[in-house]
Amino acid sequence: MSGPPTIRAGFIPLLDAAVLIAASACGFDAREGVRLELVREVSWSNIRDRLAFRQFDVAHMLGPMAVASQLNLGSNPHPVIAPFALGRGGNAITLSTALFAAMREAAGDEYRDEAAAHARALAKVVAARRSAGLPPLVFAMTYPFSSHNYEFRFWMAEAGIDPDRDVTMCVVPPPMTADALKAGAIDGFCVNAPWNVLAVSQGIGRIVAVKADIWPGSPEKVLGLRPDWWEAHRETGERLLVALDASARWCDEPANRGELAAILAAPEHVGGDADVIEEILAGHLPVDPDGTRREIPDYLTFHAGEANVPWRAQALWVYAQMARWGQVPLDPALAERAAAAFRPDLYRAVFEPRGLGLPGADARIEGVGADEGLSDGRRFDPASIPAYVEGFAVRVRPGGSGPSDDAD
Repeated sequence: MSGPPTIRAGFIPLLDAAVLIAASACGFDAREGVRLELVREVSWSNIRDRLAFRQFDVAHMLGPMAVASQLNLGSNPHPVIAPFALGRGGNAITLSTALFAAMREAAGDEYRDEAAAHARALAKVVAARRSAGLPPLVFAMTYPFSSHNYEFRFWMAEAGIDPDRDVTMCVVPPPMTADALKAGAIDGFCVNAPWNVLAVSQGIGRIVAVKADIWPGSPEKVLGLRPDWWEAHRETGERLLVALDASARWCDEPANRGELAAILAAPEHVGGDADVIEEILAGHLPVDPDGTRREIPDYLTFHAGEANVPWRAQALWVYAQMARWGQVPLDPALAERAAAAFRPDLYRAVFEPRGLGLPGADARIEGVGADEGLSDGRRFDPASIPAYVEGFAVRVRPGGSGPSDDAD
């Protein structure tokens, strides 16, 4: 007698894989008549390749990876769609303690323990190093087409730092970021929890900005899958989405944080100290080895505030950042392909018949609400992408090199 259909899912050991991990560990998958087989991976390029080569059916995936796949960007491009978002938040920009000390000195009496002030202090250090003939600082993100890359760049550019000319950007897989900082190979990185907090607990890193400082309403990870798999296994895929919705609701409940932390701390999942993970889930974030903490109630959100809806407008914001940094040209046809990566229509088809109240439109203007606004105060209208991109003071100009499309 055959059992329930098995869905092989790749994931990176990050706290924002919680919805997939809890769906399996707590039996939300079995309740919907499917079985999740989780496979832990070390890098986003491995996730990309194993999904393309059909070793995975679905994957814990960076939202911009799905957009890049629709635009044939990067190595081994293949179509990927995202019918479900796995939540928001968790990213943090972490710099070496030595660099942070130099920033505090450069800021002098103007020092403020705020994300924008940290960026301005970094700009002073960057300028001083250039004047002294020193090599540029080296910063890591986890993938060229990632929220980490675009948020890091967004934060620096607001202070007048050109990420392509003033510093060096490189790729380091999430589990290796703290080690790279400790070894002095990089001066800072942007990654999701728990690796950002690990650098602080080891006394080597200082968190200077988090995702909530840059764009709290932005998507983070999504459920990525091949369109052909969805077409061939539509019923199984819909059952999976229902299981993930139940898991996301469970993960968001404060009463479940202790159990969720214990699940995530298992070596086959994320690993680490369950007590530390529970503190992070609660938004109690250590940011400095000296004991300084930040309280960020929505540091990680798994369901609330329509966090599971894969908005087309958010895929288009990613496309706008790709265009801003020279990864792709501005073109209406490319914008439409980028928007096709996020599939609110599939999400709606699954949940509307189940009585879940959903917005009637797929398009919206981003950065409107007080708790969703972008840090530069500008709104993003998907109907005016060229004007939005041209409005940035720091961007790749015509003839600029931009980041490499295949440096992953």
